[in-house]
Amino acid sequence: MNLRFILLFLVLLVACGRGNEGTTPLYKDLIEAVYASGNVYPQDEYTVMANATGVLQQRLVNEGDTIRRGQLLFVIDNAQQDAQQAAAATALRQSRANLGSNSPILAELETSIRNAQTRLLDDSLNAVRYRNLYAQNATTRVALERAELSYTLARNTLRAQQSTLARTRNQLRVETATTRSQLVTTEVAGRNTRLRSLEDGLVYDVYKRAGEVVRPGDPIALLGRNNAIYARLAVDESDFGRIKPGQTVLIKADLTGDKLFTARIYRIYPKLNRADQSFRADAEFVGEKPSAYYGLTIEANIIVNQHAHVLTIPKSYVIGRDSVWIDNNGTKQKVRFEKGAENFDLVEVKGGLSQTSKLIVNE
Repeated sequence: MNLRFILLFLVLLVACGRGNEGTTPLYKDLIEAVYASGNVYPQDEYTVMANATGVLQQRLVNEGDTIRRGQLLFVIDNAQQDAQQAAAATALRQSRANLGSNSPILAELETSIRNAQTRLLDDSLNAVRYRNLYAQNATTRVALERAELSYTLARNTLRAQQSTLARTRNQLRVETATTRSQLVTTEVAGRNTRLRSLEDGLVYDVYKRAGEVVRPGDPIALLGRNNAIYARLAVDESDFGRIKPGQTVLIKADLTGDKLFTARIYRIYPKLNRADQSFRADAEFVGEKPSAYYGLTIEANIIVNQHAHVLTIPKSYVIGRDSVWIDNNGTKQKVRFEKGAENFDLVEVKGGLSQTSKLIVNE
């Protein structure tokens, strides 16, 4: 059933109330609906939270402002954080200088290695010379051993210097990586003092003013997508079993008068709200939407069944569960009839009455 037909149907319902002249059963399309109350909310709403301690230095948006993804919203002043970031940047520059080609630390070690290499070369030549002299019986065994010992010590010294250089380079690399990580950490923390929007949307509420102290976890603003809204409905426990995804919903808001909006159930929540004995169901709007006012109060009729061209009578004529008064050739008579589907205004007649039965009011 399209919206135009539903609107026509609602107009007919208003026109077929109880009259003094009575009425007769009529064939109509009967719509069964479940009433629900609710509110309109934006899709993907989220609360901007403070991630740092400080004073809210700048508030760049107000309630009702349209925002873009990545837009700067608030700035938190945190002098300690700024000092930590500056110190981390200085430490990283120093670490990189210590590891660079002009590093004084590495230059000193490299000079020591060159000196050790020169000493090793001299001691190596001297040891060879003494071996030759000893072979010619031109020197003593003690002098040869002294020359070989000097060579061994020079070789060990060079190896130690080379090991020290390699170890120092590794330490400087680790130090540089550590200081870089510390700088990144402080930069992230610094970005936490500059709060930006996650996506396009609308500012629905701002909880903090410039000059107020904020701490991590403090809510600052409520944001959401104003071009994507949905209806959050509360369905009475007694009617919840009749609700299914895909059902059409007719929605009316006090703000828009008698204007009707169409939506469709897309999610049902199985948890009972014990406060009002209701279940939650969400509906997405089809076509035109109401204005994106956060929490806009609405009333809804969820269409749970449609019966085409069935014999109906106004519900106001029903006495008790299944009886009506009729005019039987001038005599008032109470008769029972077989009920079918019903809504707030109409009852389906499945037997006991015909189109010629004249219903009257028992006065």
